[in-house]
Amino acid sequence: MTDGDQAGGLVLVVDDDLDVCETLQTVLEVSGYRVVAASNGREALMTLRSGVRPCLVLLDLMMPVMNGIEFRAEQRGDPKLAEVPVVVVSGDHGVAEKATAMGLEGLSKPIDIDDLLQVVGRFCGPPACTCGGAGE
Repeated sequence: MTDGDQAGGLVLVVDDDLDVCETLQTVLEVSGYRVVAASNGREALMTLRSGVRPCLVLLDLMMPVMNGIEFRAEQRGDPKLAEVPVVVVSGDHGVAEKATAMGLEGLSKPIDIDDLLQVVGRFCGPPACTCGGAGE
């Protein structure tokens, strides 16, 4: 079984903005998902090539070293990585058009939490139980 094959699957967040990474990580982890982060496309490729198999990659477009478009081209060219689902997450005003041109869907920053969780749930399944809180 790979990391992405279970409830509470692993999400790879790729964004050079530390605040965005930390916010996405917190929201997803509180919601029952596991998260690993990369600050650019090259780091994300290294993570994937090390054997990490997320159920979804949340990919920013504008990053130093290797941007999201370059990452996607490399990812699609590698048969071992090509099938890992990717959703573009960007503050670019043309995010929907750019994502569509890449064969992907996109979420605009600032990200609506409900939209984020709906997309992640579609690719990763339901989150792991975060039971045990007050009122349980």
